[in-house]
Amino acid sequence: MIFLMDLQMMLLDMIYYMLRNSVRIFVRPRSKPIDGELVLITGAGGGLGRLFAQEFSKHGAEVVLWDVNSSANEQTAKLVREQGGKVHTYTVDVTNRDDVYKNADQVRKDLGRNVSMLVNNAGVVAGKRLLECPDDLVERTLKVNCHALFWTVKAFLPQMKAQNHGHIVTIASVLGLFSTACVEDYCASKFAAVGFHESLAHELVAEQVEGVKTTLVCPYIVDTGMFDGCKIRDEVELFLAPLEPQYCVEQAMNAILVDQPLVCIPRLTYLPVLFRALLPWESNVIAYRFMGSDKCMYPFIDSTKPKLESNHVIEAA
Repeated sequence: MIFLMDLQMMLLDMIYYMLRNSVRIFVRPRSKPIDGELVLITGAGGGLGRLFAQEFSKHGAEVVLWDVNSSANEQTAKLVREQGGKVHTYTVDVTNRDDVYKNADQVRKDLGRNVSMLVNNAGVVAGKRLLECPDDLVERTLKVNCHALFWTVKAFLPQMKAQNHGHIVTIASVLGLFSTACVEDYCASKFAAVGFHESLAHELVAEQVEGVKTTLVCPYIVDTGMFDGCKIRDEVELFLAPLEPQYCVEQAMNAILVDQPLVCIPRLTYLPVLFRALLPWESNVIAYRFMGSDKCMYPFIDSTKPKLESNHVIEAA
């Protein structure tokens, strides 16, 4: 009897949340204020990280910028200060857990308070076919895109839980929900990032830590230069063109400010996730071929060969 009652309540709750989220497509929930929040952004030296820093600052947050590139990080800080924001910069290699822990302590010491919002944005891709890719580049991608999430969350989550207040944002990718050819390192790292984030979100819910929110951001290819040359079928690209970075960040901010657990950008990219779950493998392969997604990374891989002669990864996000 208890089982049947619990089953009934579960079904009613599921229907409620399905209806609520359907309504939210048309009626946007009220945004939460973040003025005065201390927001730490990794990979803040360029791309989406730089734009996130500016957007959070526009909303009144104090921002802490972490990047391995000091000069690029300072350029981001300059842009934030020019718009009247309060900003602090630290040169950090997020793949080095000791460096992460040391700088996390330094942030708390310097600012006299805890980070309340963590945006794990740093990302790289090797840009080389698997059998041609040096092992150290594969490891670098996994360390930046996946391992670093463990170190930053371990550094800042305890204080968030203690205060029952915080927000952890993971900038993943739609290539963490479905994959394509020739970017095995990137897809593997982003699938891992999605798994890490979702497991963490379930843990916080199970422990009833209601004040610490999570948002998983999965954008399509963003026109930051990370995947230059990536090309799908022209007719399909009319509906699924590379995202403008500013648009991507604005959509992500909209989700963060209403505590939305997951956002795929654009919404059209929810469909491949659904097809991957419901359709046979062969059906998905046929759809990939039709859209030109099966070989979309070939031009990108070819364009990166000169860059990779010096054994460098392509920095992102």
